[in-house]
Parts: sequence; structure tokens; C-alpha cells
Amino acid sequence: MMPQTQTSDSHLPLPDLSRGVLHVITGLHTGGAEAQLVNLALANHRAGIAVVVASLIPGGVHRQRLADAGVATLDLGMRRGQGSLLAPLALARLIRHTRPAVLQCWMYHANLLATVAWLFAGRYRSTQLVWGVRCSDLDIGRYRPTLKRVMSHCARLSRLPSTIVANSEAGRRAHVLLGYRPDRFAVIENGIDTERFRPDAEARAAVRNDYGLDANTPLIAIVARVDPMKDYLTFIQALDRLDGVQALAIGEGTQRLGKVERLITLGRRDDVPRLLAACDVVVSSSAFGEGFSNTIAEGMACGLPAVATEVGDAARIVGDCGHLVPPRDPSALAAAVRALLDDDAAALGVRARARIEQEFSVPRMVASFNALHGIGV
Repeated sequence: MMPQTQTSDSHLPLPDLSRGVLHVITGLHTGGAEAQLVNLALANHRAGIAVVVASLIPGGVHRQRLADAGVATLDLGMRRGQGSLLAPLALARLIRHTRPAVLQCWMYHANLLATVAWLFAGRYRSTQLVWGVRCSDLDIGRYRPTLKRVMSHCARLSRLPSTIVANSEAGRRAHVLLGYRPDRFAVIENGIDTERFRPDAEARAAVRNDYGLDANTPLIAIVARVDPMKDYLTFIQALDRLDGVQALAIGEGTQRLGKVERLITLGRRDDVPRLLAACDVVVSSSAFGEGFSNTIAEGMACGLPAVATEVGDAARIVGDCGHLVPPRDPSALAAAVRALLDDDAAALGVRARARIEQEFSVPRMVASFNALHGIGV
């Protein structure tokens, strides 16, 4: 029995993937990897390339975007934090049924489970296995021990995929140091949907009205879940040094940060482009672990200059459209934000958007993946 397809049409047939791609990801909730998968899957689906998306765990805001476009999307019945012997068997059946030319995996748990399923399915001679890694130098001691075990297993198995796609040079270097095979890596930077993430004067006025902010109030944005790597403490300490500046904190867990003066905590939101359009500067305070920060690039696409810590490939993204500061340094972070606000932030924001359009577009990312996969070229 095949896993039930979770699409807007429960009877949507699974396509033959002999010239297509089966994507496997841990989940379809908000996140950078999830957004990149959806951008790639939707672009290829529109181009007539066969695509199926399999998620280890059910649900997620991105599932509906795929379903609305008619992309076959399934879940494998796992629950977050719980292992399952049935999931790799279900995925192996799916692989045998759809016969994908490429099995593209996203993030550690999906890399490991999909590799087991690929072996079970007996498709290792005819289906190209490609892994994806999205972070750089994680402080692994801050996370569950199971993550360390999964990463260790992946390092030992890294000879099996034909390619390991990192979204940053920092991520490639970090994983080679962890024991991943250095000859397997390719770097494909993220692509930003500049139609969704764009300046919007109407949204700017409406959001500011929603939160009682006038047109001239300096407003900065941080878009990140509450997680040790995102280092909200440093961001909050920096905000305390920025008199007269308001901030939006957008992401899972921010609603539990407590009351912080001049910080509006919004939790997970599905209208991030609209919220970013209301702001003047985008900030990333990450302490470690970032590869390619979608937060920085999406804010820049909305016409915002950026302040980011020197983590991952932040320097490559920001270029001359903002400032970089050392991690865990609230004074430096505050000074960099103030410098942008005192400068012509709007003019710098125009340059920031142009940089994203030229260097980090979705078509560029899609073309790189398709060339790697040998699909649609």
C-alpha cells in the first residue's frame, strides 16, 4: 500500500519519475530548506518536469502551496522526535513505484532515512542519490543527542550519494571537517522569490497602522525561530541600546520571549513578506550554524539593507548593502543598525534588492539543481 497523497485532490495519481525527481524532507513547516524545496518543486512542476515531495512528518504551511499547484505531496507517518521503522519501508515502496531518476534529500534526518530506503528499494544503480546540507558549524552540544548520532551516521555514509549539495561555502567546509567526503560536494546558493519578497508601500503603511507605528518610526526586523543558533539574547541586548527604534520579531517561539520594551513579538507568521515591507533594516544575530541565511536575503529583496553577524556566508549575501559584525556582540550590532538608520537606508535598500535579483534568483538556483540532476537540460 502506498502512503496516502496529501494534496488538494486525494486521487491525484503519482507520476512516473523516470525523468523526474523525488524530494524527501523532514517536514514542510516554515524554514529555509523547506522554502527552497518548494521554490524548486513549483518551478519544475510548471516546466513540465515530474516531481513528487515526500515529508517524514505530516502538516506544514508549505504543504498547501504544493497542493494548490498540483504537486503530489505525501507524508511518511513519522512524528517529530520519534523514530520509525515503517517510514523507510514506506519510502522504499514509493521509490520502487515511481522509479525516480533523482532522489533529492533535504537535511540530516531525511538524508539518512532516504539513503536506507534507497538501499532497500534496490535502486542504487538507477536512481541518483543527492543529499542536502543547509547549516555550517552547529554547536551540537546545544541540541538533542539524537542529532549528533544522525550527523555521525551521515558522515560515515557520505560516500553513497553522488553529490552532497551545500547552500554555502561555510557549510561545505564545516561538513568536510565533520568527516563528510570532500569529493562529493557542490555548492548551490539559495534562490529568493523576488515576486513574493518585494517592497510594498501599501503593506508598509498597513502594518505600521496595525501596530500603532507612524511612518517615520525606525523599525527593524528579525525573522528567526527561537533557537540557540539565532541568539535572540544578543538581539534584545542590542535593541536595548537603540533608543527610539522599534523591532518586529517573527518566528516560532518569539511569542514566548516575554515582554521586551519596543519589541513586537509575532510568533510564526505566513505573511512575512508583508511584515518585512514595513521595516527599514533586516537583522540576523546568529551566533553559529548559519549556511545561507534566507532571512538576510529575503529582507534585502524587500528593499532593506542588512546587519548580520559574520556567520556562514553572510558576507557573500550582504556584499556592500549593509554591515557585518562579530557574533555575540550586542554593542557592535546596535552600532551597525544605528549607522544604517542614520545613513540613507532607503537608497541602500534599492541596491540590496538589485543584488538579490542579480545574484540569488530562483531561476538561477533552479538551473543549478537541474544541471546537477541532469533534468530538463
